[in-house]
Amino acid sequence: MESNKMAKFFSHPLIVVLGTLITTAFWGSAVPIIKLGYSYSLPSTDIPSMILFAGARFFVAGIITVAFYSILKRRIVMPTRSSIGGIMAIGGFQTVLQYVFYYIGLANTTGVKGAIASGVNPFFDLLFATLIFRQERLTPKKILAVAVGFSGIVIANLKGITLDVNFLGDGFVLLSAVFYSVSIVLVKHCSEREEPMVITGYQFLFGGAVMIIIGLISGGKVVFNTPASAIIFVYLSVSIAVAYIIWSYLLKYNPVTRVSVFYFMTPIFGVLFSRMIFPNDTGFEPLNITLALVLFTIAIVMLNYTPKKDRLK
Repeated sequence: MESNKMAKFFSHPLIVVLGTLITTAFWGSAVPIIKLGYSYSLPSTDIPSMILFAGARFFVAGIITVAFYSILKRRIVMPTRSSIGGIMAIGGFQTVLQYVFYYIGLANTTGVKGAIASGVNPFFDLLFATLIFRQERLTPKKILAVAVGFSGIVIANLKGITLDVNFLGDGFVLLSAVFYSVSIVLVKHCSEREEPMVITGYQFLFGGAVMIIIGLISGGKVVFNTPASAIIFVYLSVSIAVAYIIWSYLLKYNPVTRVSVFYFMTPIFGVLFSRMIFPNDTGFEPLNITLALVLFTIAIVMLNYTPKKDRLK
């Protein structure tokens, strides 16, 4: 009975919209706040330290998630034996591979090209969910909706686009999007037998620990020597935990493509938060942002609207 209530709640169109907007707002805020955190804690070009910083952030997010859910359940929550392998796979793809390749890629490309490359996530989500894992059907409407959303990413980033491509930069960001999309369908599969909060918490612990080890072995160092640096770190840890918990519940009770199309809002929130935090930085053209928002809205409506006659079937 409780499961039916949860399914009804998280599949409600308003909850899907609000939940995904909250999630993408947290993800969008992360980029400028991470940049701000680097100014306090480490050089932005020090990749081993960036990986160590991210690993510590995810590990703390895992502790927060597991502790919070344990308090709710009044016991220490542990993953079932049958889900341990899936959680480790999710941690490997979603936390380790995605972010290691993402950080290295961003260090070797421009922010504009990085945003476009990472904006293909919903394309890969669609392909993996429909063609490889067979979790839902591939339809012309889904293909068109994702294409419309991606065109918004391109339009939002028209200012400053260059045509040269390099593997260590653009290629690595693209690979990070592939790893993320694999993790999305793994989350969908694993959540059929495990609670999303357990999956989120323990995949963060596993993935964060692996990244910490990689960062330390590579010579990374992170120092929190001011209250501001500690506050930023806590925000990044809490926000990523909340974002992935909400995202995991939405994936559990909705088709992958219905949720993942909202990912297109992440770079828009990133621009808005960047302008607030770094007002002197050059931003994207307002007209481009407006057109991108229109296209995102069209894509989201296409994947989430069902005609009344079909709802009654």
